[in-house]
Amino acid sequence: VQLQASGGGLVQPGGSLRLSCTASESIHSSVFMGWYRQAPGGQREFVANIRSGRDPRYAPSVEGRFTISRDNAKKSVYLQMNRLEPQDTAIYYCNAGGSSNGVWGQGTQVTVSS
Repeated sequence: VQLQASGGGLVQPGGSLRLSCTASESIHSSVFMGWYRQAPGGQREFVANIRSGRDPRYAPSVEGRFTISRDNAKKSVYLQMNRLEPQDTAIYYCNAGGSSNGVWGQGTQVTVSS
């Protein structure tokens, strides 16, 4: 499986972006798909994930501002990011199957700056 992420860019504080990630083949709905991010000089950290039968999970720093969703028919997962803050600046990576043994996309840059 390969993951292709898109949708990053430069946005002002308070703005919104929507990230998309599409898989090269179907991923069972019971498999976690999610987003992680890595800020300059920092480690990769969990942002959000989703799978069937469970409520989406979010990092406390994005809870209430970001929304993850998934369209299994389109083999895609999305991250709607609202009320963006400079601290959200990072490379965002799509993941399928978890951070330990899963598959990673190539990353998409999100920069929040005035």
